[in-house]
Amino acid sequence: MTQLKLISMDQVPIEEVQWLWYPYIPYGKLTIIHGDPGEGKTTLILRLAALLSQGESLPCDDRPQEPVKIIYQTAEDGLGDTIKPRLLAGDADCAQIKVIDETEASLTLLDERVEQAISETGARVMILDPVQAYVGTGVDMNRANEVRTVLAQLSRIAEKYKCAMILVGHLNKAQGTKSQYRGLGSIDFQAAARSVLIVGRVKEKPEVRVMAHEKSSLAPEGEPVAFELSADNGFRWLGHYDISIDDLLSGVSREKKSDLAEKLIRDCLSDGRYPQQALMDKAKRMDISKRIIDEVKKRLNVRSVKDGNQWFWQLPDELPL
Repeated sequence: MTQLKLISMDQVPIEEVQWLWYPYIPYGKLTIIHGDPGEGKTTLILRLAALLSQGESLPCDDRPQEPVKIIYQTAEDGLGDTIKPRLLAGDADCAQIKVIDETEASLTLLDERVEQAISETGARVMILDPVQAYVGTGVDMNRANEVRTVLAQLSRIAEKYKCAMILVGHLNKAQGTKSQYRGLGSIDFQAAARSVLIVGRVKEKPEVRVMAHEKSSLAPEGEPVAFELSADNGFRWLGHYDISIDDLLSGVSREKKSDLAEKLIRDCLSDGRYPQQALMDKAKRMDISKRIIDEVKKRLNVRSVKDGNQWFWQLPDELPL
């Protein structure tokens, strides 16, 4: 029988969360990056690894960085013909990136080599891509009790070594459902991760891929970050991009939202001025962000007029057609 031990909360020291990439990837915790096959998950993670290996600042995060040691495990791509060329394309310092040799035995999430590798290398980041390949034959990803054991072990290792544990995975094929129900097997994967990120492409601009924050337990959700991946321009970061996760997965583009916003503003203001708050409430119900509404308002030269304690929007005398 296990002896009872109690911890008094007044004796627990307060610790500040440390961030690899604020607010997307914390140190010492599990982070999930998932999306449909071919949407750019591996490209994203390899570009991030390249920046981290050099000590370069990450996209939309100007904090200074030191070079970081990384362990990268992949079960889908060859190291010599795919992974290394893609790392070098991002100017990675490959001496900072290690791989656990699986020649003699395949790696699993419960393998003792996971902790050994982090301990011996001092790695601050471990990436498993895709995590489905490392669950192990004896673990059913859809059974909560089996998944919890695996994730508890990974969480313990991440916390012990202050290592960012990044699990890359494929969404399931349940199209039309909410993103959290298309995730990695049991919902316990989502529950154990402190941050969950989704990668998808903007359907009307297939060269544009977006990483959106689905869950953030340790900080406010970050804005979506976009990157371009095309035959003409190769890879480049595009910065923040205004799109919701469900729109990203369903194929509703930012441009369509802009068109909807313009129609909403024109309809509301067609008979004269209209209460600003009422219009914003309608936009919210249509899942149109404030940023898009403000952009369209500016483009249409809509004026804000205050009457008493209430603000109204009003079209100019000559509205562009």
